[in-house]
Amino acid sequence: MTKALTELAAAGGWEALFEPEGWPVLAPALLGYMRLRRWFSGKARQVGTAQIQAMLPLEYAGRPAYLALVRVAYADGGAETYVLPLAHAAAARLPELPPHALVARVGTGTLFDPIYDAAFCGALLDLIASRARIVAGAGELLAETTREFARLRGPAGDRLVPKVSTAEQSNSSIIFGERLIMKLFRRIEPGLNPDIEIGRFLTEHSPFAHIPPLAGTLEYRRGGEHMSMALLQGLVPNRGDAWYYTLDTIAATFQRLLALPGGLREPPAAGRALLDDTSQALPAEAAALLGEYRGAAELLGQRTGELHLALASATGLADFALEPFTPAYQAAVYRSMEARARESFGLLRAGVGGLPAALRPAAQQVLDAEPRVFALLQAALARPIGAQRMRIHGDYHLGQVLYTGGDFFIIDFEGEPARPLSERRLKSSALQDVAGMLRSFHYAPYAVLFGQAPGVSFGAEAAAALARWAHAWQHWACVAFLRSYLAVVGHAPFLPGARAELQPLLEAYLLDKAVYELRYELNNRPAWAGIPIEGVLGLL
Repeated sequence: MTKALTELAAAGGWEALFEPEGWPVLAPALLGYMRLRRWFSGKARQVGTAQIQAMLPLEYAGRPAYLALVRVAYADGGAETYVLPLAHAAAARLPELPPHALVARVGTGTLFDPIYDAAFCGALLDLIASRARIVAGAGELLAETTREFARLRGPAGDRLVPKVSTAEQSNSSIIFGERLIMKLFRRIEPGLNPDIEIGRFLTEHSPFAHIPPLAGTLEYRRGGEHMSMALLQGLVPNRGDAWYYTLDTIAATFQRLLALPGGLREPPAAGRALLDDTSQALPAEAAALLGEYRGAAELLGQRTGELHLALASATGLADFALEPFTPAYQAAVYRSMEARARESFGLLRAGVGGLPAALRPAAQQVLDAEPRVFALLQAALARPIGAQRMRIHGDYHLGQVLYTGGDFFIIDFEGEPARPLSERRLKSSALQDVAGMLRSFHYAPYAVLFGQAPGVSFGAEAAAALARWAHAWQHWACVAFLRSYLAVVGHAPFLPGARAELQPLLEAYLLDKAVYELRYELNNRPAWAGIPIEGVLGLL
């Protein structure tokens, strides 16, 4: 998305815009640029003002550059702080820059985001490697390395060519050769980012190796506030994320089913509750349906269990110590779930008439079951919970896992980006992560039927015929994952020991996730609302 560049007047030359006296002139142009970026989260909010809070000076290739911290205030009273790298290019350099990097014109030159300049990316890496400290006004930029940096970086003489990731995401990522990846946090706030905190813990205090190891960090400090600006990790060679690996596998399975002589048969039957089927051997028909993916689902369950055991293994680290569920905490969790559910039911009630006709009966069933949903959530959280709370991934799904061709690596420990850091660092039930992954398995076969598997599409008639098989596939994939997970964690203190306590708590987190998905689909993809609708009804 592009638009005509803002023209800025600077009597003292473009350099004057980076002095405090020039910030009021520069700030509106930065806001205009940021609002067009994928990583700007305030697109749906009414913006009040933008103010530059700090301008951190850097240098690369003999040219000045800056890291601008821009505070965006909204009409509803909220505010967010964004990080925007800035540099100036003379007219002769303009053809070298991608259009989405251009911020504003100043005379014959242009201000741009130099993250798209390889030399600037190299300078960021050098900052971390040298453990630099840059003082600017009342604040400072502090770079640190972990004990793994030298191993991950390799010989200092090796040139690591930087490449900016083109993936649309809430941060900006830079890959350095085949060794390192840097994540620049675009929206920052006071406090330690969980991606850094958990990454450091797992890198330095845990044997769990199926994550990108943390190599270094960039942090802004001012007064008593610390704000995480970037992290540097070891690069994990991979074939993409587990989401697209799963879609490709399902698409091939569906194509095989359609090619069977005699047409589609009945899919393998599923039990009412997942835990019913985890307590017995996988039926031969279910194993045949999953094929090789059965091993992948089991391996992912194993890695998830190992992750949770690692996160629960801290001794002497208060931020990672296990804590009990308390009545006050359980009441707070219920209130959060209740609020999300009420919002979703309100949206569904208002929008049921606009859903595709085939979805309306099931949508009405969900509306009719509203009291039962609240009763199930309350019952699960009103009883004493003997398990412990712990640090978790917090936003766990197939897209947060890299597939290497034979194994899985878990990434992105930020938690849900829309939530404040303070909430993302709260200890929770490990079942929240488990539920997130189970819901991701549920989505995958239906996403294939909606044409999301690259290069594969199914006509309406074929998709309708495959719908029952999609339901069976997701159920048995969930069973394979969950059985493996439970076998790995065993009697770990972060899970309820009794089936009578485990099942309602898992179902509460599944229900909460499905209700959240329903709200998302109603707002963004009404045709997909049938997926969470089925998820809700399947739990009732």
